Amino acid sequence: MRGRYNILKRVLSLDPQKDCQEIVILVGTNEYPFLMRKALEFALFRTYAVPSIGALLDQTRQFHNHGQRRYDDTSLLIAEFVENGYDSERGREAIKQMNRLHGRYGISNDDFLYVLGTFIFTPIDWHRAFGWRKPSDHENRANFYFWREVGRRMNIQDMPTTYEAYESFFRNYERKHFAYTPESRRVADDTIAIFLGWYPRILHPIITQVIYALMDDPLREAFRYPKPMAGVRWATTTGLKVAAWYLRTLAFPRKKPFFLTEQPNRTYPHGYKISEIGS
Repeated sequence: MRGRYNILKRVLSLDPQKDCQEIVILVGTNEYPFLMRKALEFALFRTYAVPSIGALLDQTRQFHNHGQRRYDDTSLLIAEFVENGYDSERGREAIKQMNRLHGRYGISNDDFLYVLGTFIFTPIDWHRAFGWRKPSDHENRANFYFWREVGRRMNIQDMPTTYEAYESFFRNYERKHFAYTPESRRVADDTIAIFLGWYPRILHPIITQVIYALMDDPLREAFRYPKPMAGVRWATTTGLKVAAWYLRTLAFPRKKPFFLTEQPNRTYPHGYKISEIGS
């Protein structure tokens, strides 16, 4: 369809390092806004599967006692610097607030490196599997440069200098560290409870099965969740692929970008100040 690949053409005309902020904004708000949000929701689970991270989050009890608020706080802080760029006034303020919140806890540098990697590679994996088009190497590298700069502003040390080196670190970290612990399982259960709260109770059993179906086996096994029913896994993955086909062949291109920061929010129905997020 006319205009379907205009964003991609613009992206390919830019420099993936120098123009990474513009590329991330263009792709995230125009090409895959829904899929991006789902990918980042499941990136949360990946962090819990690392026992040191799961134990810290379980100790805070934040996802248990204030689940929806903590989910919204995380989503909004990230959206502020992803949708506006880390060089914008709001982007700088969001990273400053995120650093202030992280400063309360003793998080290792390697765990910081891994969590940062989930924001690079989990969306790429999801877009490869379910996107209406495959992500280009150009935009994947822009994503790497964008988050690497965010990591620098978070004072993360020893960050890999290339996309390939970071991906190797990320995949190896998962293979080495993914493991079951009761603490990680509790945080994962609390997060599923947040997701279920968005739907009528009668749908909770099937939504739970869909969540299991969207986890790869190493992630699901790290929480000792059961295998999803075969029919649910087939229906879930097929449904996402049909949606991608529809967007690629029948749907009109998006007329305006989608900004999460402009949408109604459960926790902040009357708006929010960045400096108050997470307080």
